[in-house]
Amino acid sequence: QVQLVESGGGLVQPGESLTLSCKVSGIRFDLYVMKWYRQAPGKQRELVAMITPGGNIMYADSVKGRFTISREIANYIVYLQMNSLKPEDTSVYYCNAHLRGTPPLDFWGQGTQITVSS
Repeated sequence: QVQLVESGGGLVQPGESLTLSCKVSGIRFDLYVMKWYRQAPGKQRELVAMITPGGNIMYADSVKGRFTISREIANYIVYLQMNSLKPEDTSVYYCNAHLRGTPPLDFWGQGTQITVSS
């Protein structure tokens, strides 16, 4: 079975840091584009960061310079290091694995809540 399990969410104060983990099983995730999305109540889903099988990385402008996506290939783990957190970063964060090609496939984690508040 394919599973993506996020962990590391919680409550932090503005300016603090937090690291999210996504443990993947059931696929060779190094062959997938790995992405982090977030979605706040009443808001549309937003792509936060992504890393391709070749190691190319992209960030949303809103998090560039503050967030870092990385992967631990041997252990099937994707990370999102979040620094200098702001209240507007408050959201549910989702890990996504996307397989390019035919057929395209997407697998999703269950989500983890990040709340940034004083």
